[in-house]
Amino acid sequence: MAGRGRGSASGNSRAFAVAVLLCAAALLASAPAAEAGMTYIVGDGAGWTRHLETWWLAGKTFRAGDVLVFNYDKEKHNVAWVSKGGYKRCIVSPRDRSPVFTTGRDSVTLPRGTHYFICAMPGHCAAGMKLAVTAY
Repeated sequence: MAGRGRGSASGNSRAFAVAVLLCAAALLASAPAAEAGMTYIVGDGAGWTRHLETWWLAGKTFRAGDVLVFNYDKEKHNVAWVSKGGYKRCIVSPRDRSPVFTTGRDSVTLPRGTHYFICAMPGHCAAGMKLAVTAY
């Protein structure tokens, strides 16, 4: 009898453990999945170009974790992630340690906040090749 009781208790323990695992799996399966960020091609088919703020940003809401992909001719353009002051003055300040991307196909994952991008080639930013994006 004693042996039978131990075996029975062991069986109950296994059954309980399996039930707990099944419940945990069900809870995980029903939990909302963490959303992956959206990927946006800056300028869509036109690519990284001038006056994007007047037409490309319309209707878009960015979230932290979204990815901006900048496509451009690397012989003619670049993308500098600058401060608000750099954006307003169209400069890349060494003091800000602004990253400047030059591959022609650069991806940037947005943290929460407002982010400023310019083309640092002479005259391009002043001609409207810049973009300010706020990620919520």
